Amino acid sequence: MSKSSFAAADLRLLNAFWGERVERTVLPNGLTLILKRDTSAALASAQVWVKTGSIHEQAGLGAGLSHYLEHMLFKGTERRAGRDISATVQAHGGYINAYTTFDRTVYYIDLPSEHTGVAIDLLADAVLRSILPADEAVKEKDVILREIAMTKDDPDSRLWDTLFSTAFREHPYRQPVIGHRDVFSAVTHQDLQTYYRARYVPNNLVVIVVGDIDLAATRAAVEQHFGSAPRVRLAPVLVPDEPAQLAPRAEHRYEDVEITRAVLAWPIPGLAHEDTPVLDLLATILGHGDSSVLWREIRERAGLVHTIDASSWNPGTSGLFCISITCDAAKRGPATAAIDRTLSRCAAHGFTVAQMKKALRQIVVAEINSRKTMSGQASRLGVAEVIVGDLDHSRTYFEQLSRVTPADLRRVLKRYFDPSRLTSVSLNPAAAAPPGRAADATAAGRPDFSEIKLPNGARLLLQPDKRLPNLHLCLLMQGGPLFEEPGKRGATALLATMLTKDTRSRSAEEVAQFIEEAGGSFHPVSGNNSIGLAAEVLPPDADRALAVLADAMLAPAFKAATFALERDAQIASLQQDDDDVVTLARKRLRAKFFGPHPLALDAHGDQAGVNALTPADLSALHRRLCVGPNVVLAVAGDFDPRKLAAGLKAFLARIPRGSAPPARVADLPAGLPANAGDFAEQQPREQAVVLQAFPGPRVNADDFYVSEVADELFSGMASRLFERVREEKGLAYFIRSGRVVGLDAGMFYFLAGTQPGRESEVLFEIDAEIARVQSGGVESAELTRSQVRLKAARRQSLQTNSARAMQASLNALQGQPVNDWKNYDGRIEAVTIADLAAFASRRFTRAQRTQLIVRP
Repeated sequence: MSKSSFAAADLRLLNAFWGERVERTVLPNGLTLILKRDTSAALASAQVWVKTGSIHEQAGLGAGLSHYLEHMLFKGTERRAGRDISATVQAHGGYINAYTTFDRTVYYIDLPSEHTGVAIDLLADAVLRSILPADEAVKEKDVILREIAMTKDDPDSRLWDTLFSTAFREHPYRQPVIGHRDVFSAVTHQDLQTYYRARYVPNNLVVIVVGDIDLAATRAAVEQHFGSAPRVRLAPVLVPDEPAQLAPRAEHRYEDVEITRAVLAWPIPGLAHEDTPVLDLLATILGHGDSSVLWREIRERAGLVHTIDASSWNPGTSGLFCISITCDAAKRGPATAAIDRTLSRCAAHGFTVAQMKKALRQIVVAEINSRKTMSGQASRLGVAEVIVGDLDHSRTYFEQLSRVTPADLRRVLKRYFDPSRLTSVSLNPAAAAPPGRAADATAAGRPDFSEIKLPNGARLLLQPDKRLPNLHLCLLMQGGPLFEEPGKRGATALLATMLTKDTRSRSAEEVAQFIEEAGGSFHPVSGNNSIGLAAEVLPPDADRALAVLADAMLAPAFKAATFALERDAQIASLQQDDDDVVTLARKRLRAKFFGPHPLALDAHGDQAGVNALTPADLSALHRRLCVGPNVVLAVAGDFDPRKLAAGLKAFLARIPRGSAPPARVADLPAGLPANAGDFAEQQPREQAVVLQAFPGPRVNADDFYVSEVADELFSGMASRLFERVREEKGLAYFIRSGRVVGLDAGMFYFLAGTQPGRESEVLFEIDAEIARVQSGGVESAELTRSQVRLKAARRQSLQTNSARAMQASLNALQGQPVNDWKNYDGRIEAVTIADLAAFASRRFTRAQRTQLIVRP
């Protein structure tokens, strides 16, 4: 097959998208309106794209004004108090959020489509009529200062900030979107108001609404709420071009981290340049997936890195081509040299048609995946309109992509990957420093899952849905910490990973190549209670997905070399977790609460347990778990059950008979928590984290759905706890609750990030909120908002084939009806204020509390 023929075949999969109707209108005041109707789910996404970001702050560059405004926009308008905005969204089952980038600020509400008008009203009020109250600005400034401290605690954020400040000398990309602490601290309320009045004007806005909407009614609502604002003078912002880089640049830092992170980057032209599609294809070939060139050469064959990927980032007039790695500190130099040799070899010898075909298919699949949800579709339209300036950009881009030749790839490698233009940055463990260095409901018309039980006890769940050319297969088994040997924790995650690698008929490299050349994905699944595999492909490649799944389950090889590589990668991932203070604190809390119970560790275990594992251990665990009664395979997406079911049943029939494996419940503690009391520990970080844990419901517990509502009640943006701690008192950047749910036990916890020295104030507020719920003080409106939000969130979470297949599989494994999602709304609606009070009184007692403070 020629390159042009396979490109044409892949592009035909996108033809339906190009034919979709998108309505673009410019209102008299200059506002651009984009509407798209999609009736696949009773949902809508309303988004406002403000064409201003951190690069547009002119004299305020580095102050983070755009990000500051994003925080302030929901603090009150001429018509509404700040709390009313989030409360109204929750009352209508919606989710409201915003984000800021270099070149835009986006505000969006995802909600049931019958309430689209509410979203439009709220967004217009906030974007055009915010009053930016001075007292709120002071409190929010403190919140953002803590957010800046959080980014300083995150090694990945520090790495990328270092890259951008090194690679860019003139372009505003060198300034962090959130701003520099000192510059931001000097921002005044007047600065904020001036920037708001200058940039948040109708002729600088794009409103996008996608979903099951009435186009005329939606257009009228936008005209009503946005159209009355007058067009105003909009001064152009001069963004300086980045001068040509004439010599290599490097910045290597040695800090309190466990593992090395590094990026190699070269300057590339902007999004509109003719080489952009070529560079995107090159990044995909080099560093996307386990069969990519760099993954095979640098990780699998040379064993020099734990992770490696490549990306082409160029949203404006300039950008960076990046190769990022994580590795042991001693291997950074050899890994960099090996990457250089690999790029030189590729520039000399080029790439095969098969590699190009695989990469093009991966990009096509990514395009399809970006359109799975209403929010995703709206975002694609926003990028096309705001960043590119052409709603037809996707079609044009893929046409250009289809014309890329092997010669083009070699040409850009030689043109842009000049050693004199390389920027190299890294973040390394302090010990590695050289001498002298300091260191819901589905859409109407979508069928239920049907269930087929095979004679060996295996179950097959099928849900055909032809709305999107996408097919997902999810195979799950009951597993997790309760099924692992003591002292060898982490076996679940490592086994799941190894099942995606070598088999008796294919090497790990061949498995990755086989699935990725079709644009598919094949990845492990592991959690507190389950283990499995997931494969996702385009519909014509269903047999390919089934082949890799069957081979993995029936003929895994557990090769020693691959095992060693993946074991080290899992250990490296655990080390990365220790670099993040919030993740570390949450793990410490879990360990103290559960004590000797297996749930003290998640499916990834700990370093000692993973180090103790052998290939034989994983093989034994696989034999124990992979028996018919313990296996569920769910298939969702674009397929014909009459054609696919026979192959699926034939595969499942080959799984051994046997009894479902028992969980290891011997010697478990009589009650939880294992360690009640107040604990504190120090970590070299800038922020403090406070946590409280209490016994929570297990899977299928009578009060499980009460805990669902309680979790939402404590965690939502309109929750009393959030309003009191973050909005009113400015004590914490984030505060929320969470749960660990196991087959036989559970934990309900509270978590907040705060300024050192204010931990006791945050804990006082958590205790007070618990007491209010215990006393029955929850208001009816609070309960209703939480219930509406949970139901809408469930509806949103089940938009994708992968999510529905996963949920159906879990239901089957955990003894619930396969289509139990249909009962979710009723169970949530049945929860009362009295239920919440009883739940909190029974579970949230001081005698059952494990409290932990992690501070600098």
